[in-house]
Order: sequence, then C-alpha cells, then structure tokens
Amino acid sequence: MNARILPLYATVVIFLIAYLICYIQFPAMLSTRVVGNLLTDNAYLGIVAVGMTVVILSGGIDLSVGSVIAFSGVFVAVMLRDTGLHPLIVFTMLLAITTGFGAAMGALIHGLAMPAFIVTLAGMFLARGAAYMLTIDSVPIDHAFYDVLGGYYRMPGGGRLTLIGVMMLLTVLAGMIIAHRTRFGTSVFALGGGEHTARLMGVSVGLTTVKIYAFSGFMAGLSGIVFSVYTGSGYPLATVGTELTAIATVVIGGTILSGGSGYVFGTLIGVLTMGLIQTYIVFDGSLSSWWTKIVIGMLLLLFILLQKGLLTLGQRQRSSPT
Repeated sequence: MNARILPLYATVVIFLIAYLICYIQFPAMLSTRVVGNLLTDNAYLGIVAVGMTVVILSGGIDLSVGSVIAFSGVFVAVMLRDTGLHPLIVFTMLLAITTGFGAAMGALIHGLAMPAFIVTLAGMFLARGAAYMLTIDSVPIDHAFYDVLGGYYRMPGGGRLTLIGVMMLLTVLAGMIIAHRTRFGTSVFALGGGEHTARLMGVSVGLTTVKIYAFSGFMAGLSGIVFSVYTGSGYPLATVGTELTAIATVVIGGTILSGGSGYVFGTLIGVLTMGLIQTYIVFDGSLSSWWTKIVIGMLLLLFILLQKGLLTLGQRQRSSPT
C-alpha cells in the first residue's frame, strides 16, 4: 500500500470512530439538525483550510489568513454601511484585494527568497492593522441580500442545510479538482517535493508560488464573506488564531507538513473532526470548551508522529531493491 495515502485513511477512520462513540452516547448526534449545524458552523474554516491545504502541499505556510478573514468582514460591513453598492460588487472588490494581497506575498517569497513564515507573518499584521484602520468597533450588517445568503433548506428530521454550508462543500470539491486534476495542482505537488525537483520537471517556480498564495488570499477573502454572513457583522478582532486552526485541520486531514503529499478531501474530514469535538462538548454540558484545544492538540501530535513514521516507511520502500 502507498504510504502517502495512509494518513488520509487514518483521518477517515478516526472521524468515523469518534462519530460512532458520540452516537452511542448521544443518539441525536446522527440527526440532520446536528449534521446541518456541523456544516454551517465550520463553513468559513473549511473554505480557508482549502487554501491552506494548497499552500502546505507546496511546502509553504500562510499565517495571514485569520487576519484577512477579519479584514474581509470589516471591509464588507463598512462598505455596505457607508456606500450604496450592492453586496455582490463589494464581494468582487474584496476578492480582488485579498487575491492581490496573497499574490504580493507570493512574489516577495520568491523574488526575495524569503521564508514564507516571515512574509506571511508580516501579512498577518498588515491585514489586521488595515481592519483596525477601517473601524475599531463591531459593525452590524443589515442588508436584504444577506437575508437571502443566510437562508436554508429544511432537511428531513428538522435539520437546516444553509447556503454557506453548501458553499463550503462546493469549495472543497473545487479545491479537489484544482489540486488533484489540473496542471497547477501538479506544479504545487512538484514544488512541495523540492524547488530543484520542480525546476527539473519544467515548473515555473516563481509564477506557481505567486498563484499559490493568490489562491490562499482568494480563499481567505471568500471565507471572510461567509463568516460575515454567519455572524451578521464585521469585527477587527474576529478570527484571531484561525490561521493556526486551519493549519491544524490540514495536518489532521493527512497533509504532510513538509509538502508534496496530501488530499483536499482529508482537510474536509479534519474540519468536520474539529466540529465534532466541539459538538460533543456542547452535548455533554459538563466539559470546558478548552477541551477542544486539548483534544485538537493531541490529535495534531498524533498525526505529526504518524507522518514521521510514514515518511520513514516511504523512504525505506524507495531504497529497498525491487
């Protein structure tokens, strides 16, 4: 069996076992209401995690996404409050800004040969500062179009499948196609295997790097729009630490931190696993919300150790005589 796919299998098995344990203790966990809430509550995280998956597959990192989400919500809220523009026009403007912001970080990473950690850390402070320049207060969003975006479809059993939940699933599907079925995706995996290897394969390293971070910026902006629909407001202090949560979901989803191996579908399972932990804590009622962080930390450590073991196994497979 290919060692590279084992982390994905492990992710799926852990999620199914965890859901089974939750169902045995709380049968209502299998209801459509819980499933619908699981998709809705984690929609913004799932979308930004798709962008983070592509970045990590390339061997990079993006620490700016949490701040970009906050900036996006504030930008939309302020523009809708102070102008007569339709939300779709504001969304287009925002996505152009966040995509350009990501592309600029990618250009700096490649052009100046700077670590992605440093460049995106600077981007994190820049985006958060820009949000504070727009407002220091929470700005409510009151627009009829947002009522439409917040609509839902009633599922059997009383569950609600919201538009933003569907958007997350469609984004994951698009991410799977882009990462695993396009030339750009092939270039991302090649870059994750090493810049020298990617050049030998004919990959334009500079252009691919710019596209990777532009894609991450686009996804962060889209996530900010979804988050503004979910909360009905824009707040510059929102989503602090989301970048670390997104990284954790990608790793738990089976993507190798060093790059070159992983699956977007695994990231979806990682997001749902986090949501399942939070839902279990709510159902239990006696556990502190901090247990979410503790369990996620344990899972993250487990998957890092698993990845290390599988990388060693893969090296042995390649070095063994045929």
